Parts: sequence; structure tokens; C-alpha cells
Amino acid sequence: MQKLIFFSLFIFLLSCKKETQNQEIFIIPKPVKIEYAQGDFTINKNTTIIYDKNIENLDKVAKYLHAEILKNLNLDLKINISEKKQKRNSILLIPDTTRSLGNESYNLRVTKKNIKITSFAANGSFYGVQTLLQLLNTNEINGKINYENLVPCVKIFDKPRFQWRGMHLDVCRHFYDVDFVKKYIDLLALHKMNTFHWHLTEDQGWRIEIKKYPRLTETGAFRPETMVGKNWDEFDSTPHFGFYTQEEIKEIVQYAADRFITIVPEIEMPGHSLAALTAYPEFGCTGGPYEVAKTWGVFDDVYCAGNDSTFKFLEDILSEIIELFPGKYIHIGGDECPKTRWEKCPKCQKRMKNEGLKNEFELQSYFIQRIEKYLVANNKKLIGWDEILEGGLAPEATVMSWRGKEGGIQSARMGHDVVMSPNSHCYFDHYQADPKNEPLAIGGFTDLSKVYNYEPVPDELDEQESKHILGAQANIWTEYISTPEHLEYMVLPRMCALSEVVWSDKQKDFNDFKTRLKRHVLRLKAKEYNYRNMDF
Repeated sequence: MQKLIFFSLFIFLLSCKKETQNQEIFIIPKPVKIEYAQGDFTINKNTTIIYDKNIENLDKVAKYLHAEILKNLNLDLKINISEKKQKRNSILLIPDTTRSLGNESYNLRVTKKNIKITSFAANGSFYGVQTLLQLLNTNEINGKINYENLVPCVKIFDKPRFQWRGMHLDVCRHFYDVDFVKKYIDLLALHKMNTFHWHLTEDQGWRIEIKKYPRLTETGAFRPETMVGKNWDEFDSTPHFGFYTQEEIKEIVQYAADRFITIVPEIEMPGHSLAALTAYPEFGCTGGPYEVAKTWGVFDDVYCAGNDSTFKFLEDILSEIIELFPGKYIHIGGDECPKTRWEKCPKCQKRMKNEGLKNEFELQSYFIQRIEKYLVANNKKLIGWDEILEGGLAPEATVMSWRGKEGGIQSARMGHDVVMSPNSHCYFDHYQADPKNEPLAIGGFTDLSKVYNYEPVPDELDEQESKHILGAQANIWTEYISTPEHLEYMVLPRMCALSEVVWSDKQKDFNDFKTRLKRHVLRLKAKEYNYRNMDF
């Protein structure tokens, strides 16, 4: 009798332990709702991935899941089109017949029998797959990350809070090759980000092939040397060169699309244009000669706003950009444009007089609005940094607010859409700890908790105005970031925190996040990302 009691107690304790284990779920970003159950689903060599052919692009989600399971569990699963009978030992990607889910929402249900991911659209299924992959428990043995093939029984409902969940990458100050850009996109996908803002042109380098103007990359993609650290009069004597061919651009755009990420290209104007002017000096106010910048900062030489040929030049460039990037938005920069050359340029002054413009700020507004008309005529929307507010905002422009929240507040009150990206919280080129113990950064201080506690919707906006806040993104400028390892260190784990800001509910718990992050970094390590170790 006594043995029976002890045996029963042992079984009870095992069941309690199992239930507790099932509740140790470490998902980032945190889902809206999780319901726990006892037991596990086991993924084995006979498990089948089944998808519904009636949902567009769901085959891509099935193939992505197959590739990740092969990589993580070394299991080559079969993929089948949906059948009327829901098979045991299967992972089912099925449609939302109730039509109650939004495009990016999903339901995930794990039972001992099978796994069901229900969604209205393929991108919702993709986010469900990301959650499923995070349900696979990870452990580290002798420095190697191992995935377990047990998936805890659970029911999850999830949807994003914001429609714009973005990360930016500057490849102009320092160039990053195709393989790294894909790795960066994979990082966005892991965290349910859906927008990649790709900064492709700058004073220090032009990084995209434009067939009509080959000198943009022949000349503009090259600088003979670069300043050393923060020593403005010391240079490394090392040439820096690199650009993406249009075929490479198409490859990356498709790679992102397969992960339901839209690329927003940035073609800087009217400032930050020295690389282009070096290649084609006739489009500057002085006619040059110009030189691709070897130092960082803001330079007086910008596109000439009084020359009609400048606009023809930029429209020709944008026509090729439009063909390469199918997304809705084209980013035109618009930031940090000195007016020094315009003030002394006869053509610019004549333009101001003919157009009845009071000052050079209104001339910049004229410049931006003229470019916007071209983009709108080609079914694109213009987005720019908050300086495009100066002198009058283009009629249909979207504003990216980086100099704090004020630009976002002003734009939303004017009825314009806004992406919040304040340098106070969303600039990942800032230091994240004591500079004495950190790699070189541009300055500032933005630690993990500051990112995590950021709220994109300003308190100053009312309910109607708040609807214009599309979401938020973080920016990574690369003046002082010259290697992939350094860049990943600056992004991670701050990007993990941002993903929760833009995806999860407004009410957040930093201590809970840190607990989940401890396990999440094992996934980052398994995927060979470099990240800053946090002292929790």
C-alpha cells in the first residue's frame, strides 16, 4: 500500500512538472493571448506539412517551415496540399473560414495529434510559423545549440499592434554585401518585422546600379579613403567600394518578399548627394568638381533646385527604382539639406522668384513637392524625414519623425501618416552602455530598457490623430560600424525589444521580457548572430 502511495505521488509530481514545463514558453515578440495545456506534439520524420492551395503564397510559408525544420531538427518533412481529412502527425496551414482574423493575425493550436496554424492571409501564417519555431525548446551543450522536437500543447491568438514594424540599414557609409543583407532580413523575419528601410545613396557612396547613369556606381560608389575613428584629419588610405547590381536588387527584393517583408528604398535628395554630384557635377549649383566624401557630417553641396535638368535626372533614377521595388513607398530623405549653395545660386534664386517662394525653406518644399508629383503619377507614395515639413509639407507625403516626436505630432495633426523613429529611442548607432566598455559609436545613449519602454503614439494626440501613427522603426547608421559583427552587436538585443514595442500590446513588463530574452538569445546564437550579452 505504501509503495502504491509513493508511486502515485511520483506520477503526480511528474505531471505537475510537465505542466510547469509547458508554461515555460519564451516567445519574442510576446503574443496577445496564450492558453496552456498538458502534453506535447512530437515532430518526427513522418510528420507532414499540409497547406491550403487556395491561400496565395501559402506554399512559400510551407517551404520556409520545411527549410527551418530541416536546419534545426535535421528532419526532411513531406509537404502536401490540403486534404479534407485533417491528418494526425501533421502541421496544418489552414484558412480562416470565419473571416474573423486580420491579414497579419493568426491562431496557433498545438495538440498531441497535430498543429494547426489558421490565418486569413499567408503573412499571418508566416508569423504563426515564426511562433511555432520559437516553441521548439533550445538548450546549449558544450557551446552547441540544440533544438528539441517536442512542441508544447498550447493555443495562441496573435495579431500586431502596428502596421509598420521596421528596421533600417545604411549601406552607404560602409557597404554590406548581398549575403549579409539577406541575413539581416532573416533577423527581421524572426521578429515579425515587415518593413526594411534600405538607405542606398549618400555623400559617402552610391550603392545601387542605375543603367541610364552608369557613372553613379563607376565613380559614386568609390571613395579613396575614410576618416579614422573620430579623427577628422586622419585617414586610413584604404579605398572603399561597393554597390548592388539591379539583378542583385531583384534577388534581395524577392528574398524579402518570400518572408513578407517590404523593402522601402531611400534615394537621398536634395541633400546628402555628394556621391551623385561627383559622378554628374552638372546637377549641382557650382558645377564642381566634387569628391565622394571621406568624412562624415553634412555638406553644403546639394542638388541644384533651379535647374530643370536636375529633376529630369532624379526622375530618370526614380523610374528605375520604381521598377525594382514593388512596395508602396519610396523614401527620398529630405533631411539635413543646407541652403548655402541655393542662397548664392542664380538659377535657384530665379526659381524662387518665378514660383513666388519666400525663402530657401520654401524652395526645399517646392523640390519635394515636385518629386512627389512624379511618384504619385507612378502610383507610389513619398516618405521622408521630418525636415520635409519645413517650408510646407507635400500634399500626400508620409513623415518619418526622427528629431524627437514633434514632427510626428505636427504631421498627424495635419492628417498625414507618420512613422515614429526618434533618435532618443530608435537610433541603434548610439551607445547602449558605458562607452569605455563598448565598441565605437556615434554617441548618445539608448539602452535596452529605453527601447523596450518606448511608446510610439504621443500622448498629445487624440484618438483620431493617433490613427495616423503607422508604427515605428529603428535606424542603424554605419559611420562607425564597418563590420557585420559590429553591426549585429549594435542591433541585438535592442531589436528584440523594438519588435515587442511594435507587435505586442501596449502594456508591457520589462522583467518578463528579460526572462524570455535569456532563452531567445540561444536562438540568435544558433543562427550565428553576434549580440551584446546582457547582465540581468
